Amino acid sequence: MIMPLTTLTAPVNFTKKLFMENNDRNASTGRRHFLGKLTAGAATISMAGLLTPFQQLQAGTTGFAANADADEWFKKIKGKHRIVFDVTQPNDLMPFAWPRVFLLTNEATGTPPADCSVVVILRHDAIGYAMPSSLWAKYNFGQVFKANDPATKQPSVRNPFWKPAKGDFKIPGFGEVPIGINELQDSGVMFCVCDAAMTVFSAAIAEGMKLDGPTVKAEWKANLLPGIQVVPSGVWAVGRAQEHGCSYCFAG
Repeated sequence: MIMPLTTLTAPVNFTKKLFMENNDRNASTGRRHFLGKLTAGAATISMAGLLTPFQQLQAGTTGFAANADADEWFKKIKGKHRIVFDVTQPNDLMPFAWPRVFLLTNEATGTPPADCSVVVILRHDAIGYAMPSSLWAKYNFGQVFKANDPATKQPSVRNPFWKPAKGDFKIPGFGEVPIGINELQDSGVMFCVCDAAMTVFSAAIAEGMKLDGPTVKAEWKANLLPGIQVVPSGVWAVGRAQEHGCSYCFAG
């Protein structure tokens, strides 16, 4: 359902009302946060640009992909111990450290990784991690999503969690840990990304950069990292994961 325009005081409020449940900042703070995130001219985004994907969805046209294979993908969840990590923000190392800790501590208590099912849902401000470094540089994802590079502590110009170098990540008490997305995938961790968030953010960024929104989104989807499943929305995926027996963990 499209929300009445009278309730929308800024584009960020619309986005966050749909994708974040616990935003208690006021409208002016939200506006500054959103405009600060969209760089390279993206701050010129219009309300119409944000509403279009949802108007299309309500009208039954384009907007959100059907993703008919997403339900089949969730049938891969078969482990003895099952968990879903809900990632809405970059949150430093946590979206990737926690899945590894779950696997390590299950192994320490008698359950090997092969008998665990771990799902990581990348949605809202975390969708950039589903994409390669080339798109981080092109669309300035580090600034857009407030995602710092763990090495430089500055807005990242790369996806630091895709094929990291050996020794890039160490956790106190655990030492060096393999928490790259590819390394977690090798241990059976399943990653998916929110199509709804890609729809909104690609339209927003395209508007500000004077580009075509559907073309930008098509580029993002065509370049998703190997093995990452597109799901209709992150909240849809949270529900499906729990229906398949996953315990819920908010990861940022």
